[in-house]
Amino acid sequence: MLDDFLTRAALGGVGTALAAAPLGCFVVWRRMAYFGDATAHAAILGVALSLALALPIFAGALVVALVMAGAVTALSGQGYAMDTLLGVMAHAALAVGLVAVSFLESIQLDLMAYLFGDILAVSRADLAVIWGGAALVVALVAWRWQALLTTTLNPDLARAAGLDPRREELVLTLALAVVVAVAIKVVGVLLITALLIIPAATARPFARTPEGMAALAAGIGATAALGGLAASYHLDTPTGPTIVSVAAAMFVGATSVSRVVGRV
Repeated sequence: MLDDFLTRAALGGVGTALAAAPLGCFVVWRRMAYFGDATAHAAILGVALSLALALPIFAGALVVALVMAGAVTALSGQGYAMDTLLGVMAHAALAVGLVAVSFLESIQLDLMAYLFGDILAVSRADLAVIWGGAALVVALVAWRWQALLTTTLNPDLARAAGLDPRREELVLTLALAVVVAVAIKVVGVLLITALLIIPAATARPFARTPEGMAALAAGIGATAALGGLAASYHLDTPTGPTIVSVAAAMFVGATSVSRVVGRV
């Protein structure tokens, strides 16, 4: 079954959606879109370092994403507005990564595949990385779910309950770095944040509980991945951007339906 490249691509897309969905809910609730952008854009530097040092792409992207997330966390509250700090670091990381890639003259590199994804080239080894990363993220978020939810809703209440909001933020940082490293092959560094945010935002009007929103977001993300893959195959369009376009169309449709229902 895994000899078919479309089957591997479908499994890779679904695995990435399952990893991104629960984390995407917290990104939406905490308004961390720029944080996701900064971490994702830094991953291109991890790709360059991995190729230069002959390391696995996943390892390099994960390490650099963690370093970027840690740097953002450390610099927050140092006199800069968070959106300004994240905007500067996101674009600086992407620019430095692209410059670093340009020095790899001895290595043939399809830069577009890392920027926008190349899901059709997903291999068996990539599937192991994607589903292993998805399992790690889901397990981590499930383990800390109540603590993460409490610190998201009310940090003061969390402290009163004996929880450390900074520790829970580090848990989210780790999970986000894993998702970034996993999603590079599927949607690329420029579209990872869209895959995090759009399914969660689409699910939000229809969810009654946080757990329901996470489950619905996972279903929406998987549907967008499979629908985008099918549309890309039939229309001969770039697969990563097509997946995000399908997710965006689902968001527009869901928003329209929720407004119509709200008026009835």
